[in-house]
Amino acid sequence: MRKNAREAVFKITFATLFHDDCTAAFRSATYRQEKLNEEDREYAEKLFAVISARREELSACIAERVERFADYRIYAVDKAIMLVALAEIKYFDDIPPVVSVSEAAALAKKYSTENSADFVNGVLGGVINQ
Repeated sequence: MRKNAREAVFKITFATLFHDDCTAAFRSATYRQEKLNEEDREYAEKLFAVISARREELSACIAERVERFADYRIYAVDKAIMLVALAEIKYFDDIPPVVSVSEAAALAKKYSTENSADFVNGVLGGVINQ
C-alpha cells in the first residue's frame, strides 16, 4: 500500500535531515518495520531516489511558499513530509497532486504538531495551485 511506503520514506527522509548518509540497510529495516511488500519497496526506493537527487530543488520550492518562516524555523518533521509530497507532485504523474497533499496532511496529523497539518496543506496547496 503506497500509504505505508510514503510513511517509510518520510521516516527515512526525516533521518537524512540530521545525517546525510542513509544506508541501504537502514532503508531495508524501515521497509520491514512498515511491512512493505515488494511493489511498495520498489515505489519507496524510487521516491527516495527522487528526493535525494532533487532535495535542493524541493527545499527551494518549500522556501518559496513559506513567506513568514526562514527554512531553519520549519519543523524537521514538516519539512520531511513536504519533501515526500513535493517529490510525488513534481515527478510522479500517476499520482494526483491532491492525493499527495492529503497523505501529507495525514502524516502531519500523526507525527507533528496540532497546527502542522494545516501548515503542510497550505504550503503544498500553494504549489499545486500556482
